[in-house]
Amino acid sequence: MTGRERFLTAISNKKPDRLPCQVHSWMEYYLNTYLGGMDQYQAYEYFGMDPVIYVKPEFIYNEKDLANWEVNVIDLGTDEDGNQHWQTIINTPEGTLVEKAAKNKFTRWIIEYIIKDEKDFEIWKKYVPIPERVDWSSVIEAKKRIGDRGIVRDAYFDFGQGSPWQSFSSKLFGLEESIMACYDNPEWMHYVLESILEKKLKVIERGGKIELDLVETGGGAGSSTVISPSLFKEFCLPYDIKQHKALHEAGTKVVYHLCGGIMPLLELVARNGADGLETMTPPGMGGDCDLKEATRRVGDKLFFVGGFDQNEGFENGNPEKVRKMVFELHEACPDGGYIISPSDHFFFGDPENIKAFVDAVRECTY
Repeated sequence: MTGRERFLTAISNKKPDRLPCQVHSWMEYYLNTYLGGMDQYQAYEYFGMDPVIYVKPEFIYNEKDLANWEVNVIDLGTDEDGNQHWQTIINTPEGTLVEKAAKNKFTRWIIEYIIKDEKDFEIWKKYVPIPERVDWSSVIEAKKRIGDRGIVRDAYFDFGQGSPWQSFSSKLFGLEESIMACYDNPEWMHYVLESILEKKLKVIERGGKIELDLVETGGGAGSSTVISPSLFKEFCLPYDIKQHKALHEAGTKVVYHLCGGIMPLLELVARNGADGLETMTPPGMGGDCDLKEATRRVGDKLFFVGGFDQNEGFENGNPEKVRKMVFELHEACPDGGYIISPSDHFFFGDPENIKAFVDAVRECTY
């Protein structure tokens, strides 16, 4: 099989010739620190991995919509720990929205969320721009560049993460505030999620045929280490079902991202219309995944991506240990439908351990 055939077979939940592997996008810090500034194409080539390239399309907006959403970014300087802070002020015809955020060399985070109350949400809902069309040129070019060696995937259009609950709670309103709203004002929360979904569905419709081989939805804020299965069932499941249906009709497959606890949610994810589930985070990385048990329970309904403990393997391991970890995960999914991958992003690790990861995967035949 070619690399592309191998990946497409796995995401169809079937058995390829051997176990495919990827990383959950290369972090700029790792590329610069360990690989001399390579880009994602060069990194895959360096390690001899079949590429899974992360590329977004270009979203094109109406100038009138942008004029009603005037964005001003104010640099707030650097704190004593070296973190860069900034404030984003958004002026609309009916009021101002404010967000504060910060970043370091690894990641960024929100300090003050853009939506603070129901009034803010109404302003956001009315004026936040959504694309009027989608240009797939960047995705098509990436697919041409890698040819039959791999696939191209990414999130599609969202407001922070891949599904309405995750975007609102983790990027727009705040997680604790969102959970409390589920109990204190559930009607409003459903109104919010339906409004976000409506915007996402419009962009899916406007985008026509989706050129990505795989679209990522969900997000860590839906994990069972964050919300209960009952909240997931009420505030994630119905909106994910509709979004996934639209994505399928637009010609792509869907992988649902939960980067924390998943075991209490397996059957619910299997109902939401996704084709697969990631990141299958093991206990050593803060999750609860038992890949063998997940295979037994929903392996006939979902393919899996992830499962590899990058801290234990890449950062603190050695080639022999990495090899053993790969074989154990391969044995947990004996019927295919599995892409082994570090369970989410990683920033540290001896390149020799990644080479051992790739070499071991080649030996995992079906």
